[in-house]
Amino acid sequence: MSQRTFSNIIAATIPLLSIMWALQLPIVFGLEIARVQFLAVLLGFGCSLVYLTRSAETSIHKYLFYLLAGLAFAIFGWISIHYQRFQMDFPYLTVEMQILGSMAALLVLDAIRRTTGWVLISVIAIFFAYALFGEFIPDPLTGTNSSWQEIAVYLAFDPNAILGTPLAVIASIVVVFIFFGKLLVLTGCGEFFIDLAMAAMGKKRGSAAKTSIVGSALFGSISGSAVSNVVTTGVMTIPLMRRSGYSGVQSGAIEAIASTGGQLMPPIMGAAAFLMAQTLEIPYSEVVLAALIPALLYYISLFIQVDLIAARDNIVPSQSILKSVSEVLKEGWHFAIPFIVLMYAMFINNASAQLAALYGSISIVILGSLRSYQGHRLELKKLIESFPETGIAVKDLIMIVAGAGIVIGLLNISSGGFALTLTLVQLGASHISILLLVSAAVCILLGMGMPTTGVYVLLAALVAPALIETGIEPLAAHMFILYFGMMSMITPPIALAAFSAATITESKPMKTGFEAMKLGWLAYVVPLMFIFTPALTMNSNPVDIVLTFALSIFGVLLISVAVVGYFSKSLSLAQRLLFLLLGILIIMPRSWIDLNFLPSIVALAIGALLLFRLYKSSPTKNVAI
Repeated sequence: MSQRTFSNIIAATIPLLSIMWALQLPIVFGLEIARVQFLAVLLGFGCSLVYLTRSAETSIHKYLFYLLAGLAFAIFGWISIHYQRFQMDFPYLTVEMQILGSMAALLVLDAIRRTTGWVLISVIAIFFAYALFGEFIPDPLTGTNSSWQEIAVYLAFDPNAILGTPLAVIASIVVVFIFFGKLLVLTGCGEFFIDLAMAAMGKKRGSAAKTSIVGSALFGSISGSAVSNVVTTGVMTIPLMRRSGYSGVQSGAIEAIASTGGQLMPPIMGAAAFLMAQTLEIPYSEVVLAALIPALLYYISLFIQVDLIAARDNIVPSQSILKSVSEVLKEGWHFAIPFIVLMYAMFINNASAQLAALYGSISIVILGSLRSYQGHRLELKKLIESFPETGIAVKDLIMIVAGAGIVIGLLNISSGGFALTLTLVQLGASHISILLLVSAAVCILLGMGMPTTGVYVLLAALVAPALIETGIEPLAAHMFILYFGMMSMITPPIALAAFSAATITESKPMKTGFEAMKLGWLAYVVPLMFIFTPALTMNSNPVDIVLTFALSIFGVLLISVAVVGYFSKSLSLAQRLLFLLLGILIIMPRSWIDLNFLPSIVALAIGALLLFRLYKSSPTKNVAI
């Protein structure tokens, strides 16, 4: 058996195990398997797959990878089989547990290094040092010391460490959703989204950039990864933007922002959303509802700005649109059904997220085998191939959350999480704004160079408890850290999404990153609005929610006009500052000024009057979005 065949079998087993667990087949067949035992087996497969998919430079490396893969599978398999016995022996730190724990921890760390590089390993190393030497850290961050043997046993066997909640969410929920997304891609849904975006936006000003926004938002809702979204849709949309007149830096920045927002776009958000639901112990549907208005504002802001840039720079509509919206929908209408099934199962039938994804997957299999889109039909061979493809797609994610589990375990055993939370709470006691600014900086700093899922898990353990302790609503606190953690994707010096887009545009990465920050300004503001404007997360009465959303759209328009410096004609610095001030007054939380909606409505009236005057004074009337 070749290495590729063997790795495909291992990879295919991962989604099969997750589907079996989602269907609760062990219970159906009368098997008593604890969650930790299931996670140990799945982690063993994931860790083994990392080694089996590595390119071996020499035959020695090849045999070494085989050895490490077999060792990982054997160790985690042994832990799974004998886990109940190890639970009884946990207080005694037996030699067997010390050896198994040490080998398991080292293998996971090595697999993380081979998967994500040194950034996450460096973060983990800091917390390892804290767990080993916490007593020597000055107050108020003083921790407790532990020996390597104690740490290794705790990490490998305690259900609050490597085999903890983050890995459980990935194994039982996210893998199934990634399988759902993989089936959609195999049936041509990705091409359908791009074609639909091009058909809808093709005759509008700045159509290439608007196609990128709509296409990346749609595709991102099924991929959940900013970087993969960039490299998948960017190869089509970025050349379109360049040919239409957008600069290389603008094209890369627009694609990076649009792709990053896919992790926020319901109904299938990134893996972090499932982790959030599990952490807060709320239905996933509540997270989806809370994310809806902010995600819409995010894309509305970007849409307005690319339109204003197109008007300012005379960027004409693309001439390469071949199909109408009706033609695209006529050929690909069936792609709506899996999403309808998913939404009905979650919101109407109150099914669990993983079961809803399975129902959606079944509908894709049926429809994809009956209908094709641009020659994409789900044949049996493709269906079989989707299992190993899903396993390979999630192996990195499995190792990332295993690394996050290590950090959580180290915080637990060293009491570091309590010390950090206490420090941040004391900081917030003096002024909440200071706590929010520090928390935002920590979120972006920890997120640099790390995938959003890993960042969220770390921040949920380090920062979110402090925000909640100061009285911030839990869902708002977790949305706050998710947004700022995600912004590391477009924030230099390490902006993975922006840098990936820059490689396609062949522009300077740092310049692309700063342009992405400029165009994505709303994503740095919305998290603060979560804290002070509950209506944005649907945590208010319907009238308040609708009015807040409507005002926010107009505030976003005014600030976007200020950022681009154009509305029917170029604006002076004074005009831009005035529009910026009015926009801030509109979106400013009402709790800051005890006058209800009055300042927002006055600012809206002044802003509307100024825009109308600009429109009337322009000979071209070139403002329609």
